[in-house]
Amino acid sequence: ALPISLDKIFHPFVAVLLSVTFVLAFGEIIPQAICSRYGLSVGASFMWLVRILMIICYPIAYPVGKVLDVVIGHGDVLFRRAQLKALVSIHSQEAGKGGELTHDETTIISGALDLTEKTAEEAMTPIESTFSLDINSKLNWEAIGKILAHGHSRIPIYAGNPKNIIGLLLVKSLLTIRAEMETPVSSVSIRRILRVPAQMPLYDILNEFQKGRSHMAAVVKVKGKTKDLQFVDDGERFDNHKVTNRNSQLTDPLLTKQDSVLVNVEKSSAVKETMNTLQRFSEDTEDGEVIGIITLEDVFEELLQEEIVDETDVYVDVHKRYNTIRVKICVAAAAAAVASSVAQAPSDRRLIGQKPT
Repeated sequence: ALPISLDKIFHPFVAVLLSVTFVLAFGEIIPQAICSRYGLSVGASFMWLVRILMIICYPIAYPVGKVLDVVIGHGDVLFRRAQLKALVSIHSQEAGKGGELTHDETTIISGALDLTEKTAEEAMTPIESTFSLDINSKLNWEAIGKILAHGHSRIPIYAGNPKNIIGLLLVKSLLTIRAEMETPVSSVSIRRILRVPAQMPLYDILNEFQKGRSHMAAVVKVKGKTKDLQFVDDGERFDNHKVTNRNSQLTDPLLTKQDSVLVNVEKSSAVKETMNTLQRFSEDTEDGEVIGIITLEDVFEELLQEEIVDETDVYVDVHKRYNTIRVKICVAAAAAAVASSVAQAPSDRRLIGQKPT
């Protein structure tokens, strides 16, 4: 209509040139320039007009739409993980395109998308780099000093071989232990530790940690076939087939149907029976070798894609393989000094209390 109207006023060539210019400017360039940046506000302002047009065009648009659904089919626009990560990176402030997402937000979103593809073996701490205690060792001043120096809240317990992890020790349970008594580790409350295959996705491990039975797990290099995901706690069997990866399954629990606490310090008469039980547990490790320890903090580090370092940490990055030295050197020295001074305190008190002859 515009070229016909302008043709009556101008030369045909000028009429075509003006009509194309007006349509391109007011029908394409200006609307796209405004709506690309303020699309939601413009769309909300003209919602009433869209509804009127939908009612007017309904008798024709509805049957045509149904025919197209039957012929072509109905499909939703979905993004794959790589596309979502690229979309998130575009909306980051670092991209310089007006996005509002900070670096931490984009990193966490990308880490959440990658967490399904990461396995326990990628996030674990190798068993050679972990601090653990032998079940036959004693909680003397030297052992207490090492525990204080490392600053862990949970310590793996092994029997004979450091790779034969049989449970874990909560450091807070040592509050009532007197180092001068040299209490055996086997007489302290040892809790069960989860065993997970090395190829288990981190989301499945996170789901197990969320159940509250443990925040530490032993990563096992499974030799044979794994069985269904089963955990036994307080005489009750827990079956879980709702995992994020159908091929991801846990091995059988290392421990049999007993309480979550294997050894109770209040039941010293049962220590010999417990040692026999622990020996039987060690035989169960033949179907898989413990290659590392993974904790809830390790999963969070993979989610954040950053190391979580507290005031007493010294760690080796499992991905970049470089040592990072923290203030733990000072803490370790201080803890050792405190343990040594406390160990000498009883003898000093005895010397002070003696009367001169």
